[in-house]
Amino acid sequence: MPIKPFLTICFLLFLSHAKADVTIASTTSTQNSGLYDYLIPILEKEIGESIKVVAVGTGQALKLGENGDADLLIVHAPKKEIEFVSAGHGVDRRPFMYNEFFIVGPSENPAGLAVGQDVKTAFAAIEAAGQAGELTFASRGDDSGTHFREMMIWDAAAIAPQGDWYLQTGSGMGATLNIAAGKNAHTLTDSSTWLNFANKQNLVKLFAGNPILFNQYSVIRIPKEKYPHVNDDKAKQIADWLVSETGQSAINAYHIKGEQAFTANASDAAAAEAAEEAANASEASN
Repeated sequence: MPIKPFLTICFLLFLSHAKADVTIASTTSTQNSGLYDYLIPILEKEIGESIKVVAVGTGQALKLGENGDADLLIVHAPKKEIEFVSAGHGVDRRPFMYNEFFIVGPSENPAGLAVGQDVKTAFAAIEAAGQAGELTFASRGDDSGTHFREMMIWDAAAIAPQGDWYLQTGSGMGATLNIAAGKNAHTLTDSSTWLNFANKQNLVKLFAGNPILFNQYSVIRIPKEKYPHVNDDKAKQIADWLVSETGQSAINAYHIKGEQAFTANASDAAAAEAAEEAANASEASN
């Protein structure tokens, strides 16, 4: 890991343990969407303790959990989450809400992308236009859930992106969107961060509507048996609230500019898993 991001994470962890009773390691998309500004005050009243969110990529959040540096995880890379729990680093993984991914890019749409287009056609068009010098693609490049899904899509299209047109930002979702806006570039974003993003400039939604773009979020507790110092009582209280009828209603009530940002789905875990299986099947079939 580069030194600067590592030091930043260390500093955030220091603040979380110094000032908070519960630490949540989380994906940046839930932070960038404004969801935590809305939910954390509600949760703090619910549990009677302060909460600190360390917003990093899902890969880094899972690593913090593996090291016992968080009490609870909110992440969105199901394959990695299942591996994480199977390895004994986490317990009680519960899917609780979703949104979607899509590609944004310049309104001129040099690759000719369309909503509902199949993945192979869309990403082959992006690569061809990139190689021709007609577009730039800004990748998170940070082992986040969004980056993991992006690479899953490139794999589905049987493409290994490389070249000057393919820019890896190593940054969170909001920062990557700012870079894409500044360079008039394409990028993969989650829908909620996009709704809350103010600096769109010439960027518009270009490619969406494929099962592989389904974006499931889950909550995972860190096992007290492995890390006795974790605040598991309060972590469980938060997890229970997120999947409760009250918590699910609160998630559905969060809107950005009149649009619902996330859809709660804890009450239908089977449907959540089926949607993720459909995403994986889409990857395999393309």
